[in-house]
Amino acid sequence: MKSFRHRLLVTIMAWISLLLACILLIVIQLFPMYAEAEDKTEVWIILALIFIGALLFSALIGHRIIKVQALPIENVTQTALELVKGNYRARAFEYGNVGAVQLSSTINILARNLQEITAVREMEQERLKTLIENMGSALIMIDRQGGVALVNRSFLGEFHLIEEQVQEKFYKEVPLPEVFERFIEQVFMTEQAARDQLEFKQGIHTKNIDVYGAPVLGDHEQWLGIVIVSHDITELKRLEQVRKDFVANVSHELRTPVTSIKGFSETLIDGAYTDEATLLSFLEIIHTESNRLEMLINDLLDLSKVEQAGFRVNALPTDMEKVIKRAEEMVSKRIEEKKIKLDLQLEPVILQGDPDRLLQVMMNLLVNAITYSSSETTITVRLYTKGKSALIEVEDQGIGIEASEIGRLFERFYRVDRARSRNSGGTGLGLSIVKHLIEAHHGKVDVESTVGVGTKFTVQLPLGS
Repeated sequence: MKSFRHRLLVTIMAWISLLLACILLIVIQLFPMYAEAEDKTEVWIILALIFIGALLFSALIGHRIIKVQALPIENVTQTALELVKGNYRARAFEYGNVGAVQLSSTINILARNLQEITAVREMEQERLKTLIENMGSALIMIDRQGGVALVNRSFLGEFHLIEEQVQEKFYKEVPLPEVFERFIEQVFMTEQAARDQLEFKQGIHTKNIDVYGAPVLGDHEQWLGIVIVSHDITELKRLEQVRKDFVANVSHELRTPVTSIKGFSETLIDGAYTDEATLLSFLEIIHTESNRLEMLINDLLDLSKVEQAGFRVNALPTDMEKVIKRAEEMVSKRIEEKKIKLDLQLEPVILQGDPDRLLQVMMNLLVNAITYSSSETTITVRLYTKGKSALIEVEDQGIGIEASEIGRLFERFYRVDRARSRNSGGTGLGLSIVKHLIEAHHGKVDVESTVGVGTKFTVQLPLGS
């Protein structure tokens, strides 16, 4: 642009030189007429006026030339430089000669197109970023040099990381589980898609993830790096294990009484019925095992019913004090057999609940307390209100529960002391039924326990309107 102005300046100076030459010619022509004049002031005035007129004319011509030719080109050039810098909002003034106007108009059309393309690209990038950040699966992208190019929020949360630990880091510098690093290496080295299920320790917990990795290819099949997507399947694995345990436990619990009934009945058929004492003993065993089998089947049916989606309790105004005293009557025989003292500390409480289901809850909690309590100990039952809730506490002086086992206490067939609970006739489903029934009443149940001291179950139920 400066060279263009220089050329214009040279042109203008040429004009001035030409005009000055003309002035000199005029002076040369006029000078002899006044050469003999004594006062030459008039001559100098004429020469000055001609010179000033020539300068003004040259300035006018130069200004016009620069305005028409140079300024539009300079403006277009500045606009083009702004576009190069990425400022697609810049626009050129559409004025000057026909050629300059066409050039400015073309530059403006180009700027508008670039602005629209940039806006669309930014919108697509924002959508992609939002999608990646809010997807449920964890994602990490590693470039061809092994550096972490991108991670999403789910990845940071899944591996308990912060951005500073992964930004601009080589993937081996990121504190990731060893099995996950090996999977990354496999995909990185082979440049082939792979899928696996990984298991690793995270603190005191075991975590399972389903992980998929694939190479990232650009234009012309150019390898840009790899992308790894992982999904937490810990809960699915746990539910799968619970299902397997449930099937195994049901099979075992059913086989034990069935085997006893079959064995003793076959013995009687083979001739043992002739001995009256043996007959009565065997029949008593068959009767006991039949009751145990019936109890297991009933509990399974109850559990299946309360676990169904849409299960509702028949909520009525219920006197919880009467429900607990009724449960006491039903377990009184077991209490007397173990010489256990039952201490009832009950306040009058009326709540919205299903009396039959709440009786089932109290029965299971009391039976569980009796089962794990030693003889001549005390079981305390408290009933009181706190805010808008009714609280029921069942506290025993039994064997207690390890802290690591409390989380599994409400699983089906889970027993703290398997031998003792099985010998007492328990099915291992009582607490699981309690949990589902309390949740159906929109309440919750908590456990506090100390090994060798005892256990306290606390049930919280809403009082209702």
